[in-house]
Amino acid sequence: MTRKKPQTFHVKSFGCQMNVYDGERMSEMLSAEGMTAAQDSTDADIVVLNTCHIREKAVDKVYSDIGRLRRDDGTRPMIAVAGCVAQAEGAEIPRRAREVDIVVGPQAYHRLPFLIEKARNGEAALDTDMPAASKFGALPSRAMQKRPTAFLTVQEGCDKFCTYCVVPYTRGAEISRPWNAIIDEAKALIDGGACEITLLGQNVNAWTGDDPAGRAQGLDGLIRALDTLPGLERIRYTTSHPNDMTDGLIAAHGDVEKLMPFLHLPVQSGSDPILKAMNRSHSAKSYLEVLDKVRGVRPDIALSGDFIVGFPGESEADFEATMQIIRDVHYAQAYSFKYSPRPGTPAATMADQIPASVMDERLQRLQTLLNEQQYAFNQASVGKQTSILLERAGRRPGQLVGKTPWLQSVHVQADGAQIGDMIAVDIISAGPNSLHGEIVKRKAA
Repeated sequence: MTRKKPQTFHVKSFGCQMNVYDGERMSEMLSAEGMTAAQDSTDADIVVLNTCHIREKAVDKVYSDIGRLRRDDGTRPMIAVAGCVAQAEGAEIPRRAREVDIVVGPQAYHRLPFLIEKARNGEAALDTDMPAASKFGALPSRAMQKRPTAFLTVQEGCDKFCTYCVVPYTRGAEISRPWNAIIDEAKALIDGGACEITLLGQNVNAWTGDDPAGRAQGLDGLIRALDTLPGLERIRYTTSHPNDMTDGLIAAHGDVEKLMPFLHLPVQSGSDPILKAMNRSHSAKSYLEVLDKVRGVRPDIALSGDFIVGFPGESEADFEATMQIIRDVHYAQAYSFKYSPRPGTPAATMADQIPASVMDERLQRLQTLLNEQQYAFNQASVGKQTSILLERAGRRPGQLVGKTPWLQSVHVQADGAQIGDMIAVDIISAGPNSLHGEIVKRKAA
């Protein structure tokens, strides 16, 4: 029996910025098929759950969300599970949740319209292939986003095979998008109103490609090319690997004014034995040396990192080494997690798994230190003048929220200003997670 063609859709993305980007691209693709975006799942004929597989709770949340899609009258929308959970679990998803009509992995979502047609006709609609050919060429041109900031994926996949991570299995091997495709998409985003672009990749600083003259380039060369685009005022990139921080990329932080003074560079642990067990291929010393080089060319750089607490075999001394590297670096922001075993990864079967109670206590200590550092970083901004890019409305009438070059959120009464404006502000107060500013008439320093 053929089902009615969906007329409305809703895409819900979980997890990282790359999933946000993928969700936007799926929305654009469904719009190009003549469908209309719905505000939420209750109004949608098809709901796409764009999933994350990094944390166990995120996987469980997907199945909870599937159950909640059944409506009061007993009906439900067509349900597509996309992203990394789809890639990892494949045909197990519709076996576990019969309501699911479509399963599509992150390297195959350009085939979503075809899979919708299969599901309409009652056929199995599953695609978790990871073809060598890039999916990006099959996607429609970027739609007008009408936002001042935008994500742009330039690299996907990972060849690092950290022992705790599923990304090489769910996103595949490292691939870099071609130079011209990236520049063209950047121009389209700028034409749509974006004045800040964040370049995305699982290992974004592993990007390589040839420029139009046939010269091999790394991420620094791409950033320098983006720097020349009229209308683009800010460039960011995430997430990076310490081993791919080349001298050229470090130099770009000192040379390229549009490249914002913010670097997210995960270390995961400060213990060399744990880093080796993680297959991180860098040491605590080499990580700190990279940061010293970056600070040498950009002394005001704000640093962010990732930390995993309770990796198998982590002793109190190993944990203390992580605490020490945090004290040495002084992070402006950071993400920290308890180790979560992911099926199929080498770490999941390692001996000496750490008890949950020990992980809880260590994570609390680590996050206390990180929160103190973030608050201190924010407090150091008080009394300074800077520029902020207004991104969204605040909670109060006339209040807008913008980001500093160092990725801090600033709340400001901005009567007469609007989202997308770059304005000068004096920072008058700071909290643990955001700042408050006042508009100044003179030009920001």
